[in-house]
Amino acid sequence: MEELKKKLISLVHVKGVGWKTILRIMKEETGHNSTPGHRSLKPADTVTSNTLSNIPLNELLSQYREKRISVITIFDKQYPKQLKTIYQPPWVLFAKGDTSLMDSPFLFGVVGSRNASPYGKKAINHLLPSLITEGAVIVSGLARGIDTCAHTSAISHGGKTIGVIAGGFSHIYPKENISLAEFMMDRHLLLSEYPPDAKPEKWHFPQRNRIISGLSKGVIVVEAGKKSGSLITADFALEQGREVFAVPGSFEHPGCDGTHWLIKQGAKLVIEANDILEELRY
Repeated sequence: MEELKKKLISLVHVKGVGWKTILRIMKEETGHNSTPGHRSLKPADTVTSNTLSNIPLNELLSQYREKRISVITIFDKQYPKQLKTIYQPPWVLFAKGDTSLMDSPFLFGVVGSRNASPYGKKAINHLLPSLITEGAVIVSGLARGIDTCAHTSAISHGGKTIGVIAGGFSHIYPKENISLAEFMMDRHLLLSEYPPDAKPEKWHFPQRNRIISGLSKGVIVVEAGKKSGSLITADFALEQGREVFAVPGSFEHPGCDGTHWLIKQGAKLVIEANDILEELRY
């Protein structure tokens, strides 16, 4: 199993190797089809032994240990059970901070607009204290706006928080959140499915949303326009069988169009923390 894990970690360091290519290689290695998240496969380019041998794995793992970065494969006991159930779960999680937070029975996702209004920030600070009192660990994406507010509110109210980032730990985005990220890596938890040296790509952002919802019992959307990436998180959450909540706003504010659309589609309207707790307790 150790050799299989090492091969998996090497594969995620090969640029351009996608989830399905890794699935095919893992199937060849294990000789069966029980790998999580499998649907149909398309032909993929072969990753040669030469390609993998060029990955200085032992050196990289040594560097990660020095930087207190945990490397958790889908075959490890530390890997969150709830994340294994989603479609295309991350093969590897790079984690820095308190990894025991992933075992919390009440992980709760908070997402929303990058252009958070005073109303959106007020909503966060109105809802989170009661959730934290009930043991919620707040999961968000470290983006500017609502994500940042969710992390900082959780911290200021004495709670715990997990940030799921696009790209690796060496390339925190946005840059204004570097100090917040460093604090979270020290006292809370930062996660990525990408190696530390990976620069964030545009497609990484919607992909990381499936991890935010996959980790969480439920997800709340606080302010979102019609084309907001937060709606992608809500879609993932529904697909994964998670509860979806939304905060209503002014009909005059276009930044609330997405949340109002979610409520029309059946997301639970939230005006107080108990609206969330009564759904997730039972």
